[in-house]
Amino acid sequence: MQLPGHRLRESAPQAPARLLESFREVAVAVVSDNLNRLHGTRALRPVHGSRRLVGTAVTVKTRPGDNYILHRSYDLLRPGDVLVVDGGGDLNQALVGEIMMQRARMQGVAGFVVDGAVRDVAAFAAAEFPCFARGVTHRGPYKFGPGEINVPVAVDGMVVLPGDVVLGDEDGVVAFDPSCADELLGRIRAQEEREAAALAAIAEGRFDNSYVGIQSEPRS
Repeated sequence: MQLPGHRLRESAPQAPARLLESFREVAVAVVSDNLNRLHGTRALRPVHGSRRLVGTAVTVKTRPGDNYILHRSYDLLRPGDVLVVDGGGDLNQALVGEIMMQRARMQGVAGFVVDGAVRDVAAFAAAEFPCFARGVTHRGPYKFGPGEINVPVAVDGMVVLPGDVVLGDEDGVVAFDPSCADELLGRIRAQEEREAAALAAIAEGRFDNSYVGIQSEPRS
């Protein structure tokens, strides 16, 4: 049995392509609403622009400022995976940069979620390679370890398990178990319809709070 701090596990099965495609255009905020607004990142921001992130989590836990185990994870990354990194929120050293991004891009990796710092953000923006991070620094990482691959991680207050569906847009990142995807998507579609009706009413000059379940008081 491997002790915590040294666990290197195989990747979980990937979420079906049909499932991922059904969430590709869904707003992260609406997903969060239907996960009771308790689950999702708070401080992580996109450094790549506005391209959406959709994929299956391959998780990494590393010592702050050290990316040795991230390099080891490349042997397990598949097209469509998202590398989710618990770097302890440390901003002293960048855990990924242009070279690691380009290698991941050539492997078909969907993107990075890094609770830590990154660098070479101009390269991420030029490539439009999805990368969400806590911060940016030019200072590079160390490469000594230890670390773990495909274990539960905490990323900016959000627990992510290997094999979770990971979604990201301009508002942040959310992750969930693919087994709840069908029920979640049904709730999302219902909310999207309510919000579309509310926006249409506003555009027509009608102001109605019924979409939040509140009846307006009649005016005297």
